[in-house]
Amino acid sequence: MADTTMEIEKKVTATPQQGERTRERKVYSPGADIIERTSDILVLADIPGADERSVDISLEKNVLTIYANVETTIPDNQRLIIMEYGLGDYQRAFTLTDEVDKERIQATVKNGVLRLLLPKADGMKTKKIEVKAEA
Repeated sequence: MADTTMEIEKKVTATPQQGERTRERKVYSPGADIIERTSDILVLADIPGADERSVDISLEKNVLTIYANVETTIPDNQRLIIMEYGLGDYQRAFTLTDEVDKERIQATVKNGVLRLLLPKADGMKTKKIEVKAEA
């Protein structure tokens, strides 16, 4: 029987494009799934530990940047014995084309998954063309 166990490891990013960081923390590149649909593009990014208050999304010169600051708190009456999950922030950037309607981008986060909805510009949506039989 084959061993189907897979180790998942967070990837540390290189120095962010915006310049030097002012915090001494690791920065991880969140894994993302990108799904193209008829009228939009859906991006699902894993940012465990982040919520709507800790996520910052910006769009500048067609570059959509995701940043999440994750803090872990340990209750006063408890102590940490083992930490197998690396602490740090998340950052990832995507270059958008003119295919995306940048004015209608939506973002939600739930249970550590960021959901970005990138609507396609009206001229870029797939149009179904009816095929008729020739007489």
